[in-house]
Amino acid sequence: MARSLLFNLLFYVTTVLFLVLGSPLLLGPRRWAMAALAIHGRLELWLLGVIVGTTLEVRGADKLPAGACLVAAKHQSAWETFGLIPMFRDPALVMKRELFWIPLHGWFSHKFEMIPVDRDKGPSALRRMLREARKRAADGREIIIFPEGTRRAPGAPPDYKTGVVLLYEGLGLPCVPVALNSGVFWPRRSLLRRPGVIVVEVLDPIQAGLPRTEFLTRLIAAIETASARLLAEAEAKEPG
Repeated sequence: MARSLLFNLLFYVTTVLFLVLGSPLLLGPRRWAMAALAIHGRLELWLLGVIVGTTLEVRGADKLPAGACLVAAKHQSAWETFGLIPMFRDPALVMKRELFWIPLHGWFSHKFEMIPVDRDKGPSALRRMLREARKRAADGREIIIFPEGTRRAPGAPPDYKTGVVLLYEGLGLPCVPVALNSGVFWPRRSLLRRPGVIVVEVLDPIQAGLPRTEFLTRLIAAIETASARLLAEAEAKEPG
């Protein structure tokens, strides 16, 4: 537990330092701010490995398209909010709108041109999300969404929302499913961080233009099957 507490302390301290010391980037080109965001992600991954003994393995990265695409990733912990960033060229995350209101954090979210969504405002909010996503896709960026909308414990029944279907149909881009097992090592609503290997697996892209029911069925099957396999793999390596 001591290693977890030390990491958590350094995680928040370094994050605040990046926000404060990096505030001049708010006045520069977006690419400079995005480069700093990727550096922050790599630093936290390094600290997690050195202090806790939690490392990262990425599988299937070669399956990512060279241009714009929709990325639908499993969401098990806060780890994804920084750990996935260095994997991509120029990611634009779909984020809760209230996160944009946090001083510094929200200012940088605007600078990064992330995509806000107010999930409580219904269809009109989803249409605004789609308009913003189209602008980011036109710039060749990867649009990243957590299709269940919030963190789900490893092994929990899937609960996919309509937002990912709206983006898939509205963007006309291939969708890349991403499975992972981060929740085993970074449990949600817990300060505990466990040693081991977080595996992120990029799965075969789903081509654009499928009927929505077929798309969602294929997406859920791909992510949930692979995530269950990665969970079993992690549990088999647990000591004792």
